[in-house]
Amino acid sequence: MDQAQDDSEKPMNFLTTHHLSSETVQRFLKDVPEYVKVALTEKSAELDCSIEEVVEMAIASFLDEEAFSFEDCLLAQRSQP
Repeated sequence: MDQAQDDSEKPMNFLTTHHLSSETVQRFLKDVPEYVKVALTEKSAELDCSIEEVVEMAIASFLDEEAFSFEDCLLAQRSQP
C-alpha cells in the first residue's frame, strides 16, 4: 500500500489537545447557513475571543450546560480512565 492510501485511511485529527483546530472550524463555517456564521462571529466579538473558542463553547454547552470548553465538559470527564 502506498503512503497516499495509508494516510487516507487514518482518521483526521480534528481535535488538538481537546480543542478544535482552526482548519476544522473554518471548514465548518463554510457549510453552516449565513445567519449561523453571523451569529457566531458576533458572539466572538462580544466575548472578545476567537471564533474557534465560540464554536467549541457552543458544542460543549450543548452537551453540558455548565461547560465552556471540551476540557471541562462532563463528556470529556467521563471518557478519561
